[in-house]
Amino acid sequence: MTVLVFGGNGQLGQELLRALAPLGEVVATTRSGQLADGSPCEVADFNAPDALAAVLDRVQPTLVVNAAAYTAVDRAEGERDAAWRANAEAPGVIARWCAAAGVPLVHYSTDYVFDGQGSRPYREDDATAPLGVYGESKLAGEDAVRAAGGRHMIFRTAWVYASHSANFLRTMLRVGAERDVLRVVADQVGTPTPAALIADVTAQALQHPGALSGTWHLTAAGETSWHGFAEAIFAEAVAAGKLARAPTVEAITTAEYPTPAKRPAYSHLDVARIQSDFGVVLPSWQDGLKRVIAET
Repeated sequence: MTVLVFGGNGQLGQELLRALAPLGEVVATTRSGQLADGSPCEVADFNAPDALAAVLDRVQPTLVVNAAAYTAVDRAEGERDAAWRANAEAPGVIARWCAAAGVPLVHYSTDYVFDGQGSRPYREDDATAPLGVYGESKLAGEDAVRAAGGRHMIFRTAWVYASHSANFLRTMLRVGAERDVLRVVADQVGTPTPAALIADVTAQALQHPGALSGTWHLTAAGETSWHGFAEAIFAEAVAAGKLARAPTVEAITTAEYPTPAKRPAYSHLDVARIQSDFGVVLPSWQDGLKRVIAET
């Protein structure tokens, strides 16, 4: 099997290169043609979607995993065209090539396809209503993958972080070491999810017998606020000896921390379907955090 991974330098992409290695030859792409460790790889620029078919023609993969995306949520409000090219047009090009070639496609989406007004965890078939350009473009990407008509797995995830790359956990550890007091939003609720967990579950799902195709929610279990996540990060980091002392974390409202893009207030995703369909057991977000802190 030849597995082509788009977005090999992202926090999820780096974990996928590890998790998918047992499946066969893994070919990575990045925009620069260079991986995080400096080694060369295929070039794939999601700002030029029409050029992606040539990469697929050259590699001739037997499985495609798309972990590339435009993820700058606030910047997307002023760069709609760029977000749309990367998150909607590029997945469409890839999906149509895969459908024509009979190649399965794995694609990742987001909790931002929902408006956050729900009162229970969102299920896969709940109505979508994105609040901003990022969510709209990711939803359009989902639609493009489905419309192509090929075998596909769409995994919606949320609040992704890792021991590497740029993310909330690494920002908190850096800023927490510099300041005595931090102010973090407490009225947005979701599920912090390690990139390694997403990659590992993807590999497990791909090895499941039967040609399943569809959309699944893939996060850790449970829910918390950004404030609760921050406090847990500092508690775990101190306990693991990664941080000398925990700063005070003050709870603030979304209104006190205005951003260009609106964010869903409640985006806990229901993960019952993925656990049932693929026999996976998803750890609590707290257990996931402990593992990532230990690696950081």
